[in-house]
Amino acid sequence: MSLNETKIDLLKDLGIDENSLFPVVEKMVEGETKYLRDLRVNLKNALNSENLNLKEAYLISLAVAVNERSSMLAEAFSNHAKTNGATNAEVAEASACASALAVNNVFYRFKHFIKSSNENYQSMPAGIKMNIMLNPVLGKELFELISLAVSAVNGCESCVNSHEESVRKYGAAEAKIYDTIRLASIVRGLVVALN
Repeated sequence: MSLNETKIDLLKDLGIDENSLFPVVEKMVEGETKYLRDLRVNLKNALNSENLNLKEAYLISLAVAVNERSSMLAEAFSNHAKTNGATNAEVAEASACASALAVNNVFYRFKHFIKSSNENYQSMPAGIKMNIMLNPVLGKELFELISLAVSAVNGCESCVNSHEESVRKYGAAEAKIYDTIRLASIVRGLVVALN
């Protein structure tokens, strides 16, 4: 299979018009880099994880795409999530979760970075409303998985630790958590390639 065929298949897999132009992907095709094949295989394998069902996988992917400001991928993953049983409310909440974590990740990353040089910030209340976290439509486990994925992409150590602990408390096995992070990292790479 040629790299151009791989590109077309990748876009078809996502439900994106195969005639769409993506400069980075085009350079990969022209330069005959094998990474394009790896990216397609990695995405397919991560989406079809034995530890995540397709609805969960696409909702996690959606949140990462929203976080990474890729409206095209967010739409593609939203469509796939709905095809695999996600409701409009679940799609909306996965997107909202990405926005909420954008707030929390910056705030708590600051508190973590500054901790050793100024303890005063640690006792100050956040003053940030997060009612979305109280009774999520997605259920606590999936909401926490999405929160963990977005926090990992955003590099917030304290948020990653907190959400990883929470998601285990809600019953997720380590293999499911690991597959979630693998999927988030691959979607992040996909965003870069389709930039």
